[in-house]
Amino acid sequence: MEPKLIPLRADTLRILRTMGEHRPILMLRGDDDGYGTRWLLDGEQIQPVIAKYLMAGGFVCDRGSTEFGARCLGLTEAGRSFRARGERWWSGLGFFERLAVTLFG
Repeated sequence: MEPKLIPLRADTLRILRTMGEHRPILMLRGDDDGYGTRWLLDGEQIQPVIAKYLMAGGFVCDRGSTEFGARCLGLTEAGRSFRARGERWWSGLGFFERLAVTLFG
């Protein structure tokens, strides 16, 4: 993994873990309501920098839309591999390293 390129590494890994195989990220376009696009996972808003990174890296892809017009983004094969590498990286860190990554990105 290239930690300098991954935004908010601990949060990015937490999102990938939460997604698992079956939970999509919902992308809500917000141009009509005065807000920008928002991304949600289990009702929690995802930082735009993380969502854009996952989309630009090909780690998530569009899986269709909901009946309310939100786009569903699911993990790709590259996303599953990225998550597995992240899990190995995280498990190799000590307590203070994990703390530093959590606090400082």
